[in-house]
Amino acid sequence: MKKDNAPFEIHVHGDVPIKPGTPVQAIQDALKPLWRYAGARNLNEGAASLYEEEPGLRYDSEAHRLQLCWTVGGDEDFRMVMEDLCMNLNEISASGSPIEVTFYDTDFDEEDEASGAQSRDDFVMLFVGPDPGAIMQAQRDLLIHDVVNMMERHFDGSELSGVVAEIDKLFSQRFDNLVSSLELGKPPRGSGGGGSGHGGGGRRPRHLH
Repeated sequence: MKKDNAPFEIHVHGDVPIKPGTPVQAIQDALKPLWRYAGARNLNEGAASLYEEEPGLRYDSEAHRLQLCWTVGGDEDFRMVMEDLCMNLNEISASGSPIEVTFYDTDFDEEDEASGAQSRDDFVMLFVGPDPGAIMQAQRDLLIHDVVNMMERHFDGSELSGVVAEIDKLFSQRFDNLVSSLELGKPPRGSGGGGSGHGGGGRRPRHLH
């Protein structure tokens, strides 16, 4: 659904694993920021993309996966929608995953490009997951994929194990810092303020040693 005179066409793309047993109503509620922004009254009405060739907002109940390939006309206020969407999907996601959001400047044309003007196109990579460890895992996996793909133009894949190990160290330190910051906010042991653990820090991402 396109808003009149919208300065951007905004494309949302992602593939989010959903916890088995999640009610369809919970999925509709999680996607509410998107379909309400499109001016729809429910998910069925708002699931269709601006472009017919895109699948839109689709949940595969057999694979327990939420597929996002959806475009809407909008403005900068969509950035608040992105925040609400991520918080909602964190509640129902089974593992960490990236979501790409691209803003295409609808007012920018060939004459603007020829004159050297800059478009307002923008790209945002978001991550969702059931806990911080799962989100960091998704960030780590995507970075490894991008770095290895780039470096394989110049090196054999077997030569890149050291690069992967260094990236793992960075994410491991980031995770430890997160856990430490959460521990600082916990009441002392024995004060009746809660049990042991990482204060909600979540599981350590795999591969990070």
